[in-house]
Amino acid sequence: MRRPRWKARAWRPGTWVLVLAALFALLQLGTVTGRDTPDTKNYLSYALSLRGADKREAAAVTIDYACAGKAARASRARSVDVLRFREPSPAARVADTCRSGLRREVEARLRAGQTGGHTLPFMPERFMRIFEARPGYPVFLIPFITVFGVTWGVWAAGVVVTAVGGVLVFLVLRGRRGPTPLALTGQALYYVLPCGTTAMRPMTEGLMLALTLAALWGCSLALDGRVRAGTVLVAGALLALFTVKHSQALFLGLSLAAAGAAVAVRRWTRRRPAGRGVLAVTAVACGAAVGTVLLARALRYPTGTDSVQDLLTGHYALPDRDRPWPELLRLEGSFWLEWLRRQLWQPLFAALLAAGAWGALRRRGAFGLFVVATAFSGFLTQAAHPDITVWGERLIVVAWLLPVVGVPLLLERVALRPTADVPGPRPRSLPDERSPVTR
Repeated sequence: MRRPRWKARAWRPGTWVLVLAALFALLQLGTVTGRDTPDTKNYLSYALSLRGADKREAAAVTIDYACAGKAARASRARSVDVLRFREPSPAARVADTCRSGLRREVEARLRAGQTGGHTLPFMPERFMRIFEARPGYPVFLIPFITVFGVTWGVWAAGVVVTAVGGVLVFLVLRGRRGPTPLALTGQALYYVLPCGTTAMRPMTEGLMLALTLAALWGCSLALDGRVRAGTVLVAGALLALFTVKHSQALFLGLSLAAAGAAVAVRRWTRRRPAGRGVLAVTAVACGAAVGTVLLARALRYPTGTDSVQDLLTGHYALPDRDRPWPELLRLEGSFWLEWLRRQLWQPLFAALLAAGAWGALRRRGAFGLFVVATAFSGFLTQAAHPDITVWGERLIVVAWLLPVVGVPLLLERVALRPTADVPGPRPRSLPDERSPVTR
């Protein structure tokens, strides 16, 4: 009697997307603690306050979490130190010193009357106002820290928001009718490039990247003829981004508006209609940029001058500068010269940016301009805060979305190029907005 032959069934694209996301999550188990930065304390205390904790309860939990991360980093550093790896772990000593120092600082500020807002007074009140204007990420943290506790909840929030960012990259590429393997390549690039590493940090960047990709997906839908769905997605993403980091909402709105205007002008000069999708996205982006400015002013959020003073005074540790804007321009020139020197020394970022721009612009036309504009908003964020000491160049992290989306499009161009062995017509790129007949 013959045994039945079982045929291996190919996995569906959605299964591969989940496999990549699950694999990424498993790899993150290697570092559950120690990813936090000094700003993490502000966001965590904000979330605990929104959940109902008082100042001292929030301070105890936040300080324990921050000092546990500092102790974990010290222990790992000692274990690979060629002179100190034989010594006992310094984790307990580092944690005790950290806790006592932060408690003294917070208690002193609370006794001095710095009790307003949701964040704990780790820094001067003017500096803490910056984080009071960013409720989006603390609200996002609340369900995770409620269900899993602080340590695992913060880690799980990072995994979820980073995995969602990779899935959005897949949807963006598939929305432009890219092959499934190349869309999965884009998702994998998002996880392994610095955008994935930065998104895993317990800060606003992970949620900011996910919302930026959602806006880019909306641009893709609008260009594809689904104007209402695309514009609603762009508007919703920019509105949510205002609650996470309103400066990025402004920069992204301006960048998308400039890209839409450039596409419309280019088509008009060629005596072609601009297209409903392009005009709708441009209008929404312009409205978001103007609305961000007006709403931030109505809510009395920190202004550009406040940001410049914060930068030039070391978080208000020094007196305010009399002429901050000329000093900022001088710093900008020095910063970008040094940044360019470092890129020439290690040109991986520059090479990937060039490859991503080539793939986006040569393969996808109007959509490519929106991709480049989205990445350019990262340069605007960096220019607004030209601090070369910021860890991992996280301020410019949105620019990494250009190779994440553009390199798979470039690989698609190479993959579809006809060879000598298989003669045939060169594949023609699809239009940005399909006609009703094509749909």
